[in-house]
Amino acid sequence: MNDWFTMDQIDKETYIISEYRHWEETHCYLLNGSERSLLIDTGLGICNIYDEVIKLTDRPVTAVATHVHWDHIGGHKYFPDFYAHKAELNWLNGEFPLTMGQIREMVIDRCDLPEGYNVDTYDFFQGTPTRVLKDKDVIDLGDRSVHILHTPGHSPGHMSFFEKERRYLFTGDLVYKDTLFAYYPSTNPEAYLTSLKKVAALPVKRVFPAHHTLDIHPEILVRMRDAFEQLKIEGKLHHGSGTFVYGDWAVWL
Repeated sequence: MNDWFTMDQIDKETYIISEYRHWEETHCYLLNGSERSLLIDTGLGICNIYDEVIKLTDRPVTAVATHVHWDHIGGHKYFPDFYAHKAELNWLNGEFPLTMGQIREMVIDRCDLPEGYNVDTYDFFQGTPTRVLKDKDVIDLGDRSVHILHTPGHSPGHMSFFEKERRYLFTGDLVYKDTLFAYYPSTNPEAYLTSLKKVAALPVKRVFPAHHTLDIHPEILVRMRDAFEQLKIEGKLHHGSGTFVYGDWAVWL
């Protein structure tokens, strides 16, 4: 199982832990501060991400998910200190709108599972966060501060994380290069546009998505915002209107 995770380094105190053997190619981000560390998303939970994290920090680690979907909170079971947005607390308490059977099907879909792994043992993480987050909250790591942006659209409690000093933006499933999902009932296309307006207005230097290629630049924030605004003008920013392709990204409504 040692090759499940791929490690990359952004700067001296910031790391990427990726799961490329699953079709979603999920990225988790470790931010090390002088007093503690923050792990943004914990992946699928198929292998133990904690074992990788402790190689990169000796400080206490808090986990936070961009949103409560299985591919972002799977490793939360290894981190008793975790934060979540208030709008998704019910999903952490038995009210997630998919069955375990549906979730397990997506876990094994186009996935190079570790030898001997039994998907029937896969569970959707449930728990009570040590802190409930809201828009404009700040997570203090000592010499680093991470600002919370409530960016719903993909999910009700979706959060993006902005580090003003480094001008890093961690976008979760709000922004990445591939097909954005805004078609299922728990998504909100109108809220998605509002969230894109919010992040496009920030002085971002680097964008770090939760999925797929890491070759992504701040200009995509404006392109996505403008595309969503045009869909609204055309009366297409609603569920069931179709899939719209814009070169290096698309949106499924």
